[in-house]
This record gives sequence, structure tokens and C-alpha cells, in this order.
Amino acid sequence: MFRELFVNLQPENQHVTAAMVRTQHFRFFTFILFLFLALIVSPGSVANASEKSHALTESLTDTTFQYDEDLIVEQEFDAGKMIMEHVVDNHEWHIATLGHAHITIPLPVILLYDGEIYAFLSSKFHNPTHAYKGFVLEHGKIHAEVVSGKTVFDFSITKTVFALLISCFLLLWIFISVANRYKRNPKSAPKGMQSLLEPVIIFIRDDIAKSSIGEKKYEKFMPFLLTIFFFILLNNLLGIIPIFPGGANVTGNIAITMVLAVFTLVLTTISGNKHYWVDIINTPGVPWWLKLPVPLMPVVEIIGIITKPFVLMVRLFANMAAGHIIVLGFVSLIFIFGSINVALGLGVSIVSVAFIVFMDLLEILVAFIQAYVFTLLSALYFGLATIETEHH
Repeated sequence: MFRELFVNLQPENQHVTAAMVRTQHFRFFTFILFLFLALIVSPGSVANASEKSHALTESLTDTTFQYDEDLIVEQEFDAGKMIMEHVVDNHEWHIATLGHAHITIPLPVILLYDGEIYAFLSSKFHNPTHAYKGFVLEHGKIHAEVVSGKTVFDFSITKTVFALLISCFLLLWIFISVANRYKRNPKSAPKGMQSLLEPVIIFIRDDIAKSSIGEKKYEKFMPFLLTIFFFILLNNLLGIIPIFPGGANVTGNIAITMVLAVFTLVLTTISGNKHYWVDIINTPGVPWWLKLPVPLMPVVEIIGIITKPFVLMVRLFANMAAGHIIVLGFVSLIFIFGSINVALGLGVSIVSVAFIVFMDLLEILVAFIQAYVFTLLSALYFGLATIETEHH
């Protein structure tokens, strides 16, 4: 997709193949629309208080109550639990809380256990025991109700996975539409989304890819660099939006950032030329006693191959997760002080809201910075792996 869009930015390539693009566009749109409607219309998407009293849902306010002989006992607000429920993954997507009713999207649960596949919606766990078909949902994890020594393999579509599908659909829709417009009107001035994206694409090409990899070899890395930049940027921005389909902590999930870092590692490894590997085994300019009899420098260089993508993974994960935790911490202060005194809670809320607005604006800046840094460092690693001898 990005390769087609990038090629269409070059003046010498103006082929008209819009029919194929429209067909791909229609297929992706139909699939995502079907999945979304299936999740929305599925039973249990809007549940009442009795059905939801034991559900693992997210809540910004302490709206959960216990009923005992017509006496209402308000539960104590747990800031740590609320923050973790928002940051970690979940088997359902909480939309809103209206009174005692929690509006959620139940997500598909897909389990492999004892050679059999079990598939059902997460709303089936909304019962006093949190159990269904011999499985129990506890603290966001699913395990067998009876201990048998057999492992439950969870392939469920969780909140993070569902948000991932949404962001991929948005990326495909945006860039296929832009590429299609380029093919229909190759010589016309960019309009709308074209005028917004073209400067960013050219910036990544000229200031990141060319300067880091070189004029001769940068083109084959452009699709990957464009993909990770816009993927990270879009998910960073969606994570800041508090309402559906935003609010999911995709780039704050270390599994997602690990996969992105592994892609960078694999591409760097398979792209490395002879000069790259020789420098790792026999680093020039290093005293011989650091190489023999103990190969200290080669070991350090090999460790560096792994630590570079590890740093990419942790940097993106830590920055995005920390931003969400800080914002939720300020929200928690309102209810913590409000439980002590209503007037004190109102006074703290003014300060908290001001800091929340400031942090959201800062997170928008961080969203762009983290996408840029991840892309730039990946390009630098590609450049080091493909550098020629005469350039050393």
C-alpha cells in the first residue's frame, strides 16, 4: 500500500490501476464493517446492573454499589485498580456507565484447551462466578475452572486487538483513498487528505530515509518506514481520545511495541551486508587485546544488536503508558479528595482538570515525537547495516 503511494509521488510513475485499488478497498471495508456490526449487535452489549455487578469493566468514577437488605453500601474508590483497568488489556470494551448500567462491547473469546477450540463472547462471563464452559475469567486472565495441569491457550480478540483492527482499517482506508486519487489525477495539485499527508511522506523520505540510509538504498525501506510511522502516530493519537473508538492503550502495550521492534531487528539483520558483519566480528580501531584471547568487543557488538531494538520497544511503551497513568492519576485525585470532603474535591478538580488538559496537549506532542524517533532510529539501523566500505 505505502509502496504504491510512494511510487505515485514520483513524477515518472503515473500508472492508472484504480479498479484493483477499489476492489481491495471494498474487501477491507466489508470485512471490518461486518466485524464491527457483529460485535455491536451481539447479545449482552448493553447490560443492567445485576448482570454487570461482577464484570471486569473500566470506570472513572466509583459507581459500583452493593445491595444488602435495601441498604446501599458504597464501595471505597480504588485508584490503583481503576488505573490498571484502563492501562492493561481487557476482554471487553467499556463505552460508558449510565447510573448502574455499563455499556460495553463484548469481544470474542477464542480458547484452545485439551485439543478443542472454544469460541464465545466475553459477556458469558457476566455471572456471579465469572465462569462459563469450565473456564474462569479472573483479573483479565482466563484459566480452566478445574486444575488439570493442561494449558489454556488464549487467542481472544481483546480490546487491544480490536483497537489494532480499527487502526489498520483506518490506515488502509486513508492511504488507499489517497493513492487512488493520485492515480486518477496524477498531475493535479494535492487536495484534502493528500495535501496533509504528502509533506509528511516527503519529510520521511528526504529527512529520515535518504539522510540515514543513503540515496542508493533508501527506497526499499520506505514502505516499512512509512508504515511504522503512521501506525505508531495513529495509535498514539487514538489512545488520547477518551471515547470509542479511541481510548485503547495500543502503543502502551509492550507486546505491540515488541513486535514493531522485532520487525526492525529482522530487517536490519537480513539487510546487513558483508562489511556490517565484519565490523561486528572484527571491529576496526579497537586494540587487539579487546579481541584476543577473549573476544570482548565481538560479544559487546552482538549484545548491541539485541539491545538496540529492545530500547526501541521500551521507549515507546514507557512513554505512552506513562502518559495515560499520569492523566488517570489526576482524575483519581478528584475522587480521593472528594471522598474526604465535597468542597475539597471540587477545589482539587479545578487543579486536576487543568493538569489533565496540559498533559493531553503534551501527549499529542509526544505522540508525534515517539513516531518520529522510532522511525528515525530504525532508519539509522538500516543505514548502518547497508553502509559500504568506502563510506566507512
